Amino acid sequence: MIQLGAPLSEVYGIGPRFLSKLKNLGIQNVRDLLWHFPTRYEDFSQIYAIRDLEPNQEATIQGVIKEIGGRRTWRKHLYIVEALVSDETGSIRAVWFNQPYIKNILQPGRIANFSGKVVVSNEEIYLSNPVYELVSDWRETKHTGRIVPIYPETRGLTSKGLRYLIKPVLDELEKLRDFIPHDILKNKNLPEINEALQAVHFPENLEEAVAAKRRFAFEDLLLLEFTVLTEKLKIAKEKAMPLKFKIEEIKEILSKLPFELTETQKKSLWEILKDLNKTQPMNRLLQGDVGSGKTVIAAVAALVAAKNGAQTAFMAPTEILARQHYGTLKKIFSELGAEIGLLTSSEAKIFYGHRLESSIKKPDFLKEISNGKIKISVGTHALIQKNVSFLNLALVVIDEQHRFGVKQRKELVGGKNLVPHLLSMSATPIPRTLSLTLFGDLDLSLITELPKNRKPIITKVVAPENREKAYAFIRGQVKRDRQVFVICPRIEPGEKNETDTGKLEIKSVKEEFEKLAKKIFPDLRVSVLHGKMASKEKERTMSAFAKASADKRERIDILVATSVVEVGVDVPNATIMMIEGADRFGLAQLYQFRGRVGRGEHQSFCFLFTDSSSKTTRRRLESIVKAKNGFELAERDLAIRGPGEFLGTIQTGMPDLAMKALQNLELVKDAREEALAILKKDPSLKNFTALRERLTDFKKETHWE
Repeated sequence: MIQLGAPLSEVYGIGPRFLSKLKNLGIQNVRDLLWHFPTRYEDFSQIYAIRDLEPNQEATIQGVIKEIGGRRTWRKHLYIVEALVSDETGSIRAVWFNQPYIKNILQPGRIANFSGKVVVSNEEIYLSNPVYELVSDWRETKHTGRIVPIYPETRGLTSKGLRYLIKPVLDELEKLRDFIPHDILKNKNLPEINEALQAVHFPENLEEAVAAKRRFAFEDLLLLEFTVLTEKLKIAKEKAMPLKFKIEEIKEILSKLPFELTETQKKSLWEILKDLNKTQPMNRLLQGDVGSGKTVIAAVAALVAAKNGAQTAFMAPTEILARQHYGTLKKIFSELGAEIGLLTSSEAKIFYGHRLESSIKKPDFLKEISNGKIKISVGTHALIQKNVSFLNLALVVIDEQHRFGVKQRKELVGGKNLVPHLLSMSATPIPRTLSLTLFGDLDLSLITELPKNRKPIITKVVAPENREKAYAFIRGQVKRDRQVFVICPRIEPGEKNETDTGKLEIKSVKEEFEKLAKKIFPDLRVSVLHGKMASKEKERTMSAFAKASADKRERIDILVATSVVEVGVDVPNATIMMIEGADRFGLAQLYQFRGRVGRGEHQSFCFLFTDSSSKTTRRRLESIVKAKNGFELAERDLAIRGPGEFLGTIQTGMPDLAMKALQNLELVKDAREEALAILKKDPSLKNFTALRERLTDFKKETHWE
């Protein structure tokens, strides 16, 4: 018997030639091989009589090889193998190109199946490059005369080769113990694991294959749900400092803001405040469009913590975004007297309120944190380094990073019994199916409206022939003292990335900067911003762009950048977002770019440039023009691109089948309900040994956070 965990090098019949090719597909042991599922199936189950064949038909015949031979053509340097195959109803030729070895395999007198396309040439029909398989009474067919699986392939290893390897391994495999409880399989009408493995690779019919794939998709989703729900249970067992508040105090704070909160801002704030008042740590995700006012909500929560004598760590993924949050908090707290600190790799500052601010040496800043004087600390992940010690940290706010586990929280508080509340913020809308599965350990608050008096951004898809008109419009806007973003897919000309097809020109920041600065707008101030620049240089550029000075010599009119401006850039005077190669970005990313404008009083515009004539591309880009909000757009993006491309399969490391299943809300709900039911009865899975062991392995295999 073959063991599931056995390396393929120990399996009879799989030699070094196959091992290297299988490794290219990420297949190294028996489990990897058997979980390399087909992407589709070809139905060659019906065997046709030769006389019944029709042109352009995909068909399987069974016949006797009457004759076979090969010849080389002098014009195209092709080697052609031809066989004459006969059954009781007639004869047909089978033709193969550049496969000379076939004439040594298919000998006259042998019976074989041939599956392929029926082609007509010079009024004669023949089978073009058919799959062939010798037939015997004692051997089941793998490649013809049945539902045939088609797999992800690699150079030198076709689906036929994979079927050749998988069939004997499947036949000799040990009987597997199913970790999904029998009653769940029965209730959900799912096959048990041994039946499902057989059916997913060599089904009797397509219905069997669909049921098997559904079972394995459910399996992956169930494991994902157990992963997030067990994390939620761990957090629920931890203790946090309850942060008390009075409604009157909150109303007073809100009355001092320069604007009124929207209804969903108020609702989100109330959900957060109720969580902060508990002794269990909050674990909440606050989602809202760019510019919807998430930072204000987090700021009020931080102020509540400060009024309880506790500290808040406000973390951002980049220094640019950290400085933006610091600036926002300074505005909000200018009259409230809360002490705010900024810590990045390049600077440390303290704002004391009432326009009082000073730079400070980092050791002194860290001392102020450790003695509890700085109540709200803003920065990058520099805030959670070993040399940073908070006196009584009660709240952690993280922007654009949803994963932050129990272990990290404990490190933050230096091993005390209390762990901080966590508020994670995101402007990247996550569709409901993904939220339920990927962030099931996080409670969700949504801000679905933009602040009052915000004008909708006018968005247009711009074809190549309208480029000059767009440039003229941009010049007119700059003359009215507005500013412009120009986004390009890459930094250097000639760079390649995973989205490059090689068919269309891909704009680069450096080339576009040269063109705009010297040819299109030589009289305007054009600058450049990208990820390869030094931090201080990026900061100087963004600072100059954000100033919106009346003195043209001090202001940047047009900023040519990469996706570095996707988050953390707030320039109210910028009214045009021009995106080159818009088809090379995801819809959610385009939505983020667009959110960089429309942040002031002036009407703003977003131009999506594409050279692609593809109808699919056009439909994708038109969806951003029509979408009412980011959540609606995210659902469209998920439907168009699928979860793998939406999230980035490589980054998540999730199984392919689970990624596809994330589009099936009912299957996600079923998996979540079953996981919850089991955990309520048995939180430690003591009575579910097989499930517990499989879950442990799954967590090692899958790095999806």
